[in-house]
Amino acid sequence: MTLTMDPALLLAIHRHGEDAYPNEACGLLLGSVGPGGAGKRVVEMLPIRNGREPEAARNRYLITAQDMLRGEGAAADRGLDVIGVFHSHPDHPARPSEFDREHALPWYSYMITTVHNGTAVVSRSWLLAEDRSNFVEESITALNHEP
Repeated sequence: MTLTMDPALLLAIHRHGEDAYPNEACGLLLGSVGPGGAGKRVVEMLPIRNGREPEAARNRYLITAQDMLRGEGAAADRGLDVIGVFHSHPDHPARPSEFDREHALPWYSYMITTVHNGTAVVSRSWLLAEDRSNFVEESITALNHEP
């Protein structure tokens, strides 16, 4: 599967991660799924304040139930869906941790951005396998879209 978005959205996700550094940043990906599940298109990113207690925010993020409901409402208001979650890994690779796997849901895209010394360097996206055993990487394509 491919996750497609405008380059400006990818840049906004990177900036959110940089602004939160040295803590993890997080948020929701709003968009739509292509015909037959052929891919996902991110239309908006909804930055969310990391709900973890300060001593844990460096290597964990929390999107509260209230923030998730707010995100689902914002998506519905725009005729979109919540199609994924994004978060940063300060000074760590952009691949899911065991903690990420234990708390993930199949179908959502999980975009992770490495922020090294305060600068976003790479983003990768992952899908949790239906049996929840592992993640499979999905490609990210940053393309300009016509309105």
